[in-house]
Amino acid sequence: MQEYISKQQQVFRSASQIFPLISNFSMLTPAVADKVEDWQATEDSCSFKVKGFTVGLRIEEKVENKHIKVVGDGGNVPMDFAFWIQLHQVAEGDTRIRLVLHAELNMMMRMMIGGKIQGGLDKAVEGLAMAFNQMPF
Repeated sequence: MQEYISKQQQVFRSASQIFPLISNFSMLTPAVADKVEDWQATEDSCSFKVKGFTVGLRIEEKVENKHIKVVGDGGNVPMDFAFWIQLHQVAEGDTRIRLVLHAELNMMMRMMIGGKIQGGLDKAVEGLAMAFNQMPF
């Protein structure tokens, strides 16, 4: 299984402010419902369509103010994976966020999309940090 780790981003919020937002898929509904097809979410699972494929995700593990672990949950996800959103509070109002992906990719897939996965994780964590920093808590 390959591991991809995003760069760390600083969020000017406490981990206790961020954690409730990342640990509940239904909190994402306002942000993503108009960006994907057939978005459905509960606290611990979600599903949506991307390019005609249904993707299901499930939160497998939550450690309050530290991390969540997300795994595939049915649907047509073409690979086994686990995805972590990690929080590390270094001071009050200063939390570092990082994304980690473990994915089972064959050699051809690694060569074709390995670099894109890394770039996508870095872009995603930048977007998350920017969104959290702009939220009025």
